[in-house]
Amino acid sequence: MPDHPRLLHTAIDARDCRRLAEFYRVLLGLHYRDGEEPPGDGAPDDADWLVLLDDDGRRVLAVQEKRDTTAPTWPAEDVPLQMHLDFTVSSVEELERHRRRAEELGARLLHDRAQDHDEPLYVLADPAGHPFCLLVQ
Repeated sequence: MPDHPRLLHTAIDARDCRRLAEFYRVLLGLHYRDGEEPPGDGAPDDADWLVLLDDDGRRVLAVQEKRDTTAPTWPAEDVPLQMHLDFTVSSVEELERHRRRAEELGARLLHDRAQDHDEPLYVLADPAGHPFCLLVQ
């Protein structure tokens, strides 16, 4: 029996559950848990909880519909950050590529520290406004 609880996944609140799940699915190369794929043929999407898995079937992220959520206002503290995600890439070239991909998927740039020689990074906001970092490590 393990001595400690094990992290199952990180859950993120969003007004539009599917839109945010799709953003992270494409950005991170994940896939939906069986039965949670987007409906086809213009059918309404009433998803209020979606789980994203890695290639080994491990849970990575869950997205929960929360209609009254307010996006953080980082770097201002009007609406606190509360949490954020950090994603590493292997090089500055990969950092630039993934920044462009994230923006094409609907992210917006909040802070540019790509020229920092010790730890190049970008802070972006996902489509629901949650900040996340892309950094070279």
